[in-house]
Amino acid sequence: MLKFALKLDGIASSALGLLTLLVRPEIGIPVGWQIGLGSFCVLYGLGVFFLGTRTVPDRRVVLLVVVGNVVWALDSVLTAELRWFPLTGPGVALVLAQGLAVLGFAVLQAAGLRSAGSASDPGTRPRPRSHA
Repeated sequence: MLKFALKLDGIASSALGLLTLLVRPEIGIPVGWQIGLGSFCVLYGLGVFFLGTRTVPDRRVVLLVVVGNVVWALDSVLTAELRWFPLTGPGVALVLAQGLAVLGFAVLQAAGLRSAGSASDPGTRPRPRSHA
């Protein structure tokens, strides 16, 4: 489940980034911000997808992805509620919808990480430190 959640997050993030870069729908976010966010989403998506292709995804990196997704989801709500940008009606809907989707990815990834940690999969657990 963990690898599936990472790959799904990677595909969705890259797709949203490409949409933002290529179409730049009028949602009320300045063009410069859209280009920056779109570029970030494409690169982030590629990285997370790659992480999902690893035989054993690094637990620490996955935790970083989960925390980042939770922060992104909270920021999406704040962006829509506090009107940090002059969002249009569709812009508010898009920001909230993608924030909800990102929170869903975080939940799936956390659940996958937990189940991988409780299973006999040694690769998702931190390596024991050698005392030299």
